[in-house]
Amino acid sequence: MKGLKKISILLIIFFIVLTTVLISFASKSDAAEDELDLKLEAAILIDADSGIVLFEKNADVVLGIASMSKMMTEYMVLEAIDQKKISWDQPVEINEYVHKLSAAPGLSNVGLTQGEAYTVKELYEAMAIFSGNAATVALAELIGGTEKNFVEMMNKKAEELGLKDYKFVNSSGLNNSSLLGNHPAGGPDEENVMSARATAKLAYRLLKDYPKVLDTASQPRLEFRDGRTYDNFNFMLPGLVYGYEGVDGLKTGSTDFAGYGFTATAKRGNQRFISVVMKADTRDMRFTETTKILDYAFNNFKNEIVVEKNYQLKSKDSVPVTKGKEDQVEIQTVDEIILPIKKGEEDQYVPKLVLDKGKLDEKGNLTAPIKEGDRVGYLTIQTKSNEPISYLTSEDENLVKVDVVAAEDVEKANWFVLVLSGIRGFFGAFLNNVSTSVKGLF
Repeated sequence: MKGLKKISILLIIFFIVLTTVLISFASKSDAAEDELDLKLEAAILIDADSGIVLFEKNADVVLGIASMSKMMTEYMVLEAIDQKKISWDQPVEINEYVHKLSAAPGLSNVGLTQGEAYTVKELYEAMAIFSGNAATVALAELIGGTEKNFVEMMNKKAEELGLKDYKFVNSSGLNNSSLLGNHPAGGPDEENVMSARATAKLAYRLLKDYPKVLDTASQPRLEFRDGRTYDNFNFMLPGLVYGYEGVDGLKTGSTDFAGYGFTATAKRGNQRFISVVMKADTRDMRFTETTKILDYAFNNFKNEIVVEKNYQLKSKDSVPVTKGKEDQVEIQTVDEIILPIKKGEEDQYVPKLVLDKGKLDEKGNLTAPIKEGDRVGYLTIQTKSNEPISYLTSEDENLVKVDVVAAEDVEKANWFVLVLSGIRGFFGAFLNNVSTSVKGLF
């Protein structure tokens, strides 16, 4: 009976401890998500230079993205221009379908006249500034031959860019039911979907690969050939309703299915951030919530030099050398490492040296001759607690790695020195074995 009582008490204690741990874990998770008290379904904040994720909420939940889809169309237009497949001044004649779509009620559009030619630049600006849906379709047909082909290209490009959790069924982000009986892919009522993380990754690659996208995205108004002025739907551009210092892109989106979303980017000084908000309840809420996220970014994170150029790790400032005139060679970094560090956490990051094993012998020595500047490995950053740093992509880890090289020449020793060194090594080992054997006798 006493044994059963002990087991019962131990089980009760175990479940109390387990419950406490689970409640604590849940509280920490809730605190992390509720830190900004965001009133929307999903969000993410990343550093635009390093791809480090600074905040996230439901970032892997797949949701509608509406016109934020146009970032992919923008990417593919800019890529086609870069590859000289099309040009900015190339004329695009408007067909009957695109004309009718441009006049469809309730959709964001600039009017496009059937049979009239518009330049790629005009259509691109209508898409990027005023989210023109018909202009988007015209560009899709130009690049893909048909919008159906273009949508296949969009999904393929998403895979190439390393996106996950996505599906494109049209080029514009509208619900297929709004396309006047046409639906390039998917069902008649489907829409494009992505996660906040995938959307952020698309924006990140768009800015990295084609930074000139901001030349158009930052324009608060479109002056079109019809003589009308159209305000950019990004109301956080300076001069518009929710003007925010540093905002210069990137794309809004809204449908009944997707709610209100916004991919923003802002730069102040040497800091640039990208934020994504998804499924806000109102048009204004997507901007107020983005303001919270960007305020959090600029108020709490600062780019810090965590490793200086020519930095030498105190515990490993040199590497042993064999067959050289010197038995050590000093090593140092070739460049600095800059990271967005949260205020108060400056001392939480430490450098980690990784030597290139392919250049070391079995004893961990480099072999002379060695030239100043020869790469011997790399230096990266890790947290003191060994908690992983969250990157948007695995490739971004390379952005916080810097090469470590020899800081000086080490010439190969001549044959006489090598012979003496060999003799010294032999007798050293011999005497050491003799000494060990003698000690063993006593």
